[in-house]
Amino acid sequence: MREAFGIASFRSRQQVLKFEGALRRAGIKVSVITTPRDVAVGCGLSIRFELGDYSRVSEIYNQLRPSNLIGFYQVVRDDHQRTVTRPISQ
Repeated sequence: MREAFGIASFRSRQQVLKFEGALRRAGIKVSVITTPRDVAVGCGLSIRFELGDYSRVSEIYNQLRPSNLIGFYQVVRDDHQRTVTRPISQ
């Protein structure tokens, strides 16, 4: 089964948790995950969100401007658990 989702990756765990809280308060379903190896810079944690919520996630990011954002990425996993990670253009 193919799986696709978005992540927001930060350099600081504190920023991950702060942004996660803001997204949850806005009613966006998110979770904190280990950052995929393809992005493996930063604190090692990222925020996972549904790709359909990207515009809302981006809007909240632009309102709050949390520091230390590495970037937004699309993650696709195939049936064999291979993962492809690509930046989401802003």
